[in-house]
Amino acid sequence: MSERSGREVGWNRRKFLATATTGIVGSAVAGGASAETLADVPAREPGTDLGALSARSKYVRIGRIPEAGPGHRNVDPADAINSKAPLQKLVGGITPSDLHYERSHSGVPDLDPSKHRLLVHGMVRKQLVLSVEDLKAMPAVSRIAFLECTGNGWENWKKADGNLTVQNTHGLVSTNEWTGVPLKFILGLVARDPASTWMLAEGGDAAGVARSIPLTEEIVDEAIVAYGQNGEPIRPAHGFPIRLILPGMEGNLNIKWLRRLKFGDQPWMTRWETARYTQLLASGKARQFQLRMETNSVITQPSGTMQIRPGYNRISGLAWSGHGKIAKVEISTDGAKSWKEAQLNLPVLPKAQTRFQMDWTWDGKPTKIVSRSIDEQGNVQPDRDSFIAAMGTNALFHYNAQQTWSIDQAGRVQNVLS
Repeated sequence: MSERSGREVGWNRRKFLATATTGIVGSAVAGGASAETLADVPAREPGTDLGALSARSKYVRIGRIPEAGPGHRNVDPADAINSKAPLQKLVGGITPSDLHYERSHSGVPDLDPSKHRLLVHGMVRKQLVLSVEDLKAMPAVSRIAFLECTGNGWENWKKADGNLTVQNTHGLVSTNEWTGVPLKFILGLVARDPASTWMLAEGGDAAGVARSIPLTEEIVDEAIVAYGQNGEPIRPAHGFPIRLILPGMEGNLNIKWLRRLKFGDQPWMTRWETARYTQLLASGKARQFQLRMETNSVITQPSGTMQIRPGYNRISGLAWSGHGKIAKVEISTDGAKSWKEAQLNLPVLPKAQTRFQMDWTWDGKPTKIVSRSIDEQGNVQPDRDSFIAAMGTNALFHYNAQQTWSIDQAGRVQNVLS
């Protein structure tokens, strides 16, 4: 047999196996679908005129939900402190800009980009005041990265409300493509003093949110002063005209409406890292500067308040890690007694949400489904018992325990702790 024919046989065998597998899955899907006719499909007719913006279909109902804290949902927007992304209705890994979760402390300021300025000072050789146009004239990078509020998952710290959707439990995380100037480039312009090991980032909102950020090699290499979001200027709710992007770090470090970067040799101990965003541990002591978002995942389909039927179902969800790429996601359909590896949708990017999926045939008996993710550094998303044993129930932030959904005999899906 020639080398060429050998390759052809190998290729044909792989093609056959792939086709056969697809056929099995396709049969399962087809078996679950009801037979219909094309007789009632509407006739083709002229559509609407072109416009300046492309709106969503009138048949698509999708939006964020305002929240005033754990258990205080669907409140008046004037009383809300955040607005959660509809994870159960999203596909792929990118969150549309207008559905990206929102968190603010004093509303969204109306900033004129022509007047906005960024002050860069402190332990630097050359202080600079940069306009938005100055930043846009500098070398730019684009990066897909998730942002996650430290309060994501706080609904399940102490008890599980069975009427919650995945939007309620995990809607404070989103993934976008961010475009802007590498922080490292700006550091070169101002000639930062090597003895400077901390950076104060301050926003232009009325609350004056400011955070001390350690200048680790990782942060210096990856941080971006961004002005672009998903190919357009950053939306006002997400920091227009500029914000700081720190891939993998807690959301409140990614300062919106950025107006000041100050360099020093110690943290500033602002109220945002003393009275706020500290972690009360089981011992009664508080942990400061818990900056990285840990390895996490959640099944979004099926998830809370949905209903499924016996037979073929496709399980899908999202996984992410502040440590880097997701290496593997495992799914249990028997309450964490056994696990199967899920398929990861490409591309799998570092510090970005990754879509996972798995075929499942439900036998109609009550069960529980749960996912766990493992990142490229070997960090495993903990089960709830292990997580609570380590963290206690006094805390409010950085909840990344495995999310369990129970399914009763009628196919109703509910939120449970484990």
